[in-house]
Amino acid sequence: MSIRAIERAMNVLQELNLQPINTIAQLHARTKLPKPTLVRILRTLEEAGYVENDTRQGGYHVSALVTSLSSGFHKDPLVVEAGRAWAIAITRKHKWPVAIALPDYDGMIIRFSTVPDSLISPFHSTVNRRLCMLTRGMGLAYLAFLDVEDRDVIIGILQKSEDPENALSHHRDELLRLLKQVRENGYATRSSVVEPRNSNTIAVPILAKSGRVLASLGLTYFKSAFDSEQDARERYVPILKSAAIAISEDLSRLSSSMAIDVNSTELLPAF
Repeated sequence: MSIRAIERAMNVLQELNLQPINTIAQLHARTKLPKPTLVRILRTLEEAGYVENDTRQGGYHVSALVTSLSSGFHKDPLVVEAGRAWAIAITRKHKWPVAIALPDYDGMIIRFSTVPDSLISPFHSTVNRRLCMLTRGMGLAYLAFLDVEDRDVIIGILQKSEDPENALSHHRDELLRLLKQVRENGYATRSSVVEPRNSNTIAVPILAKSGRVLASLGLTYFKSAFDSEQDARERYVPILKSAAIAISEDLSRLSSSMAIDVNSTELLPAF
C-alpha cells in the first residue's frame, strides 16, 4: 500500500525541479494539491534542506542538496550510456540542448538531457519529463520507426487516452500519413499547436543494428534564431542522423563487451 503523503511530497519535489522558481499558486495549478497541503510539504522539504524559499524572487526552488538524491543511481539504459557523450558533444559545438528519450507505455520519457550544458536552452530542466508520442518530435521519431505490429498496439492504447494531445490517434489515415512522412524524412518535429511555440525540436530515431528502434535523439532550439524552420532542419538533421548512427555503433560495441541484448534489458551469459 502506498503512503499518500510521500507520494505528494515527491510529486511536489519533481515539479519544483522543472522550474527555477515556483510560487504556491503555480504549484497548486500543476499538482492540483490544496494550498495548505503544499505549504506543509514545502516547509517540511525546506526543513530537510531540499528546498529553499527565495523571498527576493518570490517563490521556492530546489537546493543543491537534491543532487545527493541521484548519487546512488548508476544504472542508465545502455542506449543512454552510449548516447550521452554524443549529446554533450553536439551541445558543446552547437550550443542547443540535446535529449535522449525512451518509450514508456503510451509516451516518451526524457532520460538524459544536456540542458545544464546549454546557455541558450528554452527549458530549465527536462530529465524525466513525459512527452506525448503524437505531438512531440521525440515521440513521432520513435513511433514512426516501430514495426507495424508494435505501432498498432501503441495507437490502440493512445485511442483510449483522454489526453487532447492524443486526439490524432482517432484519425488513423491522417496519423499513418504523418508517420510515413516522418519515416521517409528520417526525422520528426514538434507539432506547432503545443507549447512552447517559440521553440521547436528536431528528433531522429536511435536504432539497434537489427533495425529495431530503441529511443529518440532530439535537439531543441529557439525559432527566432533562424530565418525559417527549413534552415534549422537543413543544419541539424544531418548532425542528428550522424550522431544516431554513431550511437548505434557504440551501443553495439558496448552490448558485445557487456554481453547484453540491446533489444532487452536483461543480461545474457557471456560464453
